[in-house]
Amino acid sequence: MGVRTLPGNPDIALKLRKNARARRMTLRISRIDGSVTLTVPRGVSEREALAFAQEKQNWVRGHLAQQETQQVVGPGMTLDIAGRSMRLVAGSGKRLIVSDDEIALPQPEAKGRKHLQVWLKEQARAELTRASDHYAGLIGKRYTKLTLRDTRSRWGSCSSAGALMYSWRLVLAPRSVMSYVAAHEVAHLVEMNHSAAFWQVLHRLYGPHDKERAWLRREGPNLHRFRFEA
Repeated sequence: MGVRTLPGNPDIALKLRKNARARRMTLRISRIDGSVTLTVPRGVSEREALAFAQEKQNWVRGHLAQQETQQVVGPGMTLDIAGRSMRLVAGSGKRLIVSDDEIALPQPEAKGRKHLQVWLKEQARAELTRASDHYAGLIGKRYTKLTLRDTRSRWGSCSSAGALMYSWRLVLAPRSVMSYVAAHEVAHLVEMNHSAAFWQVLHRLYGPHDKERAWLRREGPNLHRFRFEA
């Protein structure tokens, strides 16, 4: 049904989605990017749907207000990278310069953000490849390839062909969380499901992981608040 506007201060973009299997109208607010989706069952008109959203707008605005606002990265900010706190500063050269606790960004700022994003992806690939190789070795399995994406619905996946995929934004999480996600996906090389057998494999690879799972549920959505384009 497309995108409509829920008027107010400010206006809210509202995605209307028809679903023949839905039994009632539902509103969902993404914890990743704050997008608002109104799912409408068959037989409900657009007018009825918008009236429903209008009735619920205080609930919507309240939840949106609680979410982290997006931030364009740049000098003066501090990023946690693989568990290490790094301060971003304006550099004077044409290249990204990384020291123990500081990253000097080349100018202009748009160029600096692009270079930083490339470097973060390189760090993510190195960390996740190292962890994946380690866990795959423990179970005597090989994965076919490893790719990075900026996924919003999942932190990683393992295909039936043994291909691993990870969100590069995991590099902004503690190293233990990155290791847990790698162990989780490698465990799928043995069990392509979330059965009891799968969790046994994961526990054998990583051990207790409640802390890491809780961190992802609590803090994971905030990793998407960092923007690398103005």
